[in-house]
Amino acid sequence: ADEEIQKRSAIVDVPVGQLLPPVHNPDKVLCVGLNYVDHCKEANQPVPEVPVIFNKFSTSLCASGDPIRLPPPSITSQVDYEVELAVIVSKRLSHSDQAEFAANPLDFIGGYCIANDISSRDIQFSPQSGGQWVLGKSFDTFCPLGPYMVTPDAVPKVEDSRLWCTLNGKIMQDSSTSDMCHDVATIMSFVSQRITLLPGDIILTGTPFGVGFTRDPPISLKHGDEVVCGIEGLGSITNRVQGQSE
Repeated sequence: ADEEIQKRSAIVDVPVGQLLPPVHNPDKVLCVGLNYVDHCKEANQPVPEVPVIFNKFSTSLCASGDPIRLPPPSITSQVDYEVELAVIVSKRLSHSDQAEFAANPLDFIGGYCIANDISSRDIQFSPQSGGQWVLGKSFDTFCPLGPYMVTPDAVPKVEDSRLWCTLNGKIMQDSSTSDMCHDVATIMSFVSQRITLLPGDIILTGTPFGVGFTRDPPISLKHGDEVVCGIEGLGSITNRVQGQSE
């Protein structure tokens, strides 16, 4: 019995600083673009009538404390930050489940966490990307996620909470999740009528005003930068930027 207890203790005894992403290998990492009115304005884009959906891949996931690894400068030199509320799906949701979802949407949400939708702007907006954002969004480590998953009952006002991002201690983004154009339930219903959501799927719900590429002059992440993203009730995630040579 003592040996079994020791084995179990070894499994859960993770040293501080070695957190992993709340979800390790999701079936899908879906994202919503242009989902804050103030961000639409700074990007000179109209407010979308329906959610703008794109995706990242699970290989882009990393945890708080992990480095954000920049690709070589010959591939991209305009890498940006984006603080976002992330939703983790707990229950299969498809087009046939809409009545159940409408009645009890929280039954389909396992929890929430913080995401940083790291984005290569020169690739995202390049003609070579054909208008698709995924190539500029899915580099390895381009989706810091954490610090842990918080269940809905612990954060009942998560859609009316402050979210912020700092770069080297300076506040770059400071807004509220209440400013989202499309709320979490609307996003999940819209997506699941087209794509079946599975337990463990992650949905990034968009970023507010203050991103780097819209500033004058534009701001891009560089080696040694420290990016902190936080949401009231969910904590914060911290990642340093690690440059790469050719």
